[in-house]
Amino acid sequence: MTRSIHAAEPHLAYLTAQPRMPAASVLALRVAVVLSKWATRRRTRLALRQLSAHQLRDVGLTPADAYIEARRVFWRA
Repeated sequence: MTRSIHAAEPHLAYLTAQPRMPAASVLALRVAVVLSKWATRRRTRLALRQLSAHQLRDVGLTPADAYIEARRVFWRA
């Protein structure tokens, strides 16, 4: 087990040796991640509305559960 940890150390040393990203880049990256999460939530909740009762049972949801989840706004986890 310790052997795999030592094998990863050169990669970690490379990452820590890199210069820090500018603050604007960090902010842009965080915004991009949030927007991506929101888009995924919106897309999956829209798809959830399209599932039949049989398909909902396959994923372990009742139609009432699916309705509640599909009605949630995309910025809420």
